[in-house]
Order: sequence, then structure tokens, then C-alpha cells
Amino acid sequence: MNRQDGPERPYDVVIFGATGFVGELTAEYLLAHAPQGCRWALAGRSREKLERLRERLAALDPARAAGLALVTADAADPAAMRELAESTHVVASTVGPYIWYGEELVAACAEAGTDYTDLTGEPEFVDLMFARYDARARETGARLVHSCGFDSVPHDLGAYLTVRQLPEGVPLRVDGFVQAWGLISGGTLASSLTILGRRPQALAAARERRSHEPQPAGRRVRAPLGTPRFSKETGTWALPLPTLDPTVVQRSAAALERYGPDFRYRHYASVKTLPMALAGPFAVGAVVAAAQVPAARTWLMNRYASGRGPSAERRARSWFRLRFVGEGGGRRALTEITGGDPGYDETAKILAEASLSLALDDLPKTSGQVTPVTAMGDALVERLRTAGITFRVRTVPGR
Repeated sequence: MNRQDGPERPYDVVIFGATGFVGELTAEYLLAHAPQGCRWALAGRSREKLERLRERLAALDPARAAGLALVTADAADPAAMRELAESTHVVASTVGPYIWYGEELVAACAEAGTDYTDLTGEPEFVDLMFARYDARARETGARLVHSCGFDSVPHDLGAYLTVRQLPEGVPLRVDGFVQAWGLISGGTLASSLTILGRRPQALAAARERRSHEPQPAGRRVRAPLGTPRFSKETGTWALPLPTLDPTVVQRSAAALERYGPDFRYRHYASVKTLPMALAGPFAVGAVVAAAQVPAARTWLMNRYASGRGPSAERRARSWFRLRFVGEGGGRRALTEITGGDPGYDETAKILAEASLSLALDDLPKTSGQVTPVTAMGDALVERLRTAGITFRVRTVPGR
């Protein structure tokens, strides 16, 4: 095993928020897939809930769950977060909305030189954490890797694999197309409504980040929103998808010269029929409008309590398909990534494998706030391929 340089610690990976919906799925995945000798633990605010979770895991695998350690810690307690960060090589946090509950743990990891992963799709949180803790994490060697679930690992890896098939040193263009089917949990709903209801704060955080973040010298990297269109490449209607995913791709491109001197990425939702394409923006607009009204936002959150989520049967019917089309230097590259339930089963798998990769794999030397591709790249591709997510890549002559 190759652990990050530094003093030995009791644990390799700790799941913080283990008793939440995705936290439990991540714990179940680690129980089944963590290699022998990997020391991992469950952490959360309630000792009673942690003990109940350990009992449920013991029913699945008594031998592996028998010695599973429990760590009681409150996200609002800086001392507890420091103690947690100092006890492990990697903390995987599932405690959202992160803008409310995430900062103390990021601060503690940056200070302790501890690697950190989470599932955030909150641009405001990511930008604030960069502005406040990137510099300290670079000093201590901590790798702060946000968005280590379906948001945004497959998108980041898909663009990366596409670029790898294209010539070096030339302008490159990549478009990503997302198709998915699944339901959301109460925690995801709360995070999504929080994002939509905090647009002014998010814009202010983005400005603060720009004042701290250097730009790549002599290179141009963009992720414009794009416009609705029919995609001949996928045979679907393509609607601009303003999530955190294209920003993560853009940051990987800014960090790695392999993306070329002039890189552009556009991100779309793929919709099969024109009526669905026309109805989609109206539905999204209604949710965005509701999120601006505190009473409506609270009502929506209360309709689906945090900690609940779709059943195993419903998750088994869920799926995702991502397609990436890249062009440059007279060549085209096509990448397809497919998997099961994007929001929960695959997200738990991705979070667990990303955390194991940081703890155990021989990776490029990075520190500070870094993207999944920058931190783990090929190692994470191979882990996810082995774990059952399908990657297909091919090249064809350019148009």
C-alpha cells in the first residue's frame, strides 16, 4: 500500500456522515470492496446511529464489520473536526448541504495535511474553500478533492479520456452529453434547493475565488454555456446544463497542459424528443423560482426529509449514459461512460474508490484544492472500470 507521505495514523479512510443515506451506501461498498489491510472507520454526530449502522454491516459480513471503529464528531465543532482529520489519511464527507456543514472539516484537513473528498455540487462552497484553504493545503500537502460522486467524476474523466485520444499541442473542442434516470434523496433535494436559493452568494464567492486563482500562462481554457440544439452525434436534443461539472472539467484543463493551448468544453443534457426539450426549461424555471422564496424552499425540503432516498429496487432500475465528442488536429474522439444508479449506488462507489485511491495508490504529487482528474487521473479510471462502470473510447477521422 502507498499512503501519502507523513506520520502514521490510525485510519486510512474515515466516512464522515456515515449514517446518512449515501453514507450508509458508501459504508456498505467499503465493507465489500476495501482491500485487506485497509483501515477504515465510520464517523458522525450520533454514537447511537453509528452503532446501529455497524450492527447492520455486521449482518452483511460479521468478520469484516467486527472491528470497525466508530468516531463521534459534530461538523460544527472545530476541535472534533481537527481530531478527526488528524486520525486518518483521508476523510470522505457526505454531510451536506456543505455550505452549512462542510467548512470546519475542510479547514481541519487543510491544516492537518489530510486528504479530503466529498459529494458537493455547490459552486459557492467549492469557491469559498479554495479562497480560504487552498494555500494552506498546498503548504501541508493536503489534497482537497470536491465533487467525488456522479457530480463530477464521470464528466471529468470523460473529457480527460477524450482529450487523451486527440493530438497534442493543438486547439481542442469537447462536448459532453448527459442522459440519466433516477430519483433523488432528501439530502440531495436540500442541497439543490440551497444552491438555487443562494445565487447572489455564489456569484460573490466566484469573484473571491478569481481574486486568488492564477490563470494558465499562455493557454486559453473555456467552458461556455452553449445554446440548445439538435446533436447529430447523439441523435438527441442538447440542452445547456449549468451544473458544477463543466467547471470541474475547465479546472482540470487549466491544470494540465495536455488539454492544449486552446481548450473549450460545453456541457449538455440529452433529451430524446422535441416536446421534452421544450418542456424542460419551463420545469427547471419553476423550481428555480420556487427556490428564491424562503417559505417555498422550506416547504419543498420538508416534503422529503434528509436521510431518506429511493429503495434498492428503484435504484436498480436507474442508469446513466455520458457521451463525449472531441475534435482537434484533424481527428475526432468519442467516449462513452455508462453505469447504474447515478445519484446513489454509483455515487457511493465513486466516492469510496476515489478515497481509496488517495489513501492507497501511487499518484502524481499534488496538493491544495485539486480536481479528480488532477489528483487521480488514470488510477481512478482503472478503479472504476474494475468496479463495473463502463468506459468506451474510439477515434475517427475529423470532419
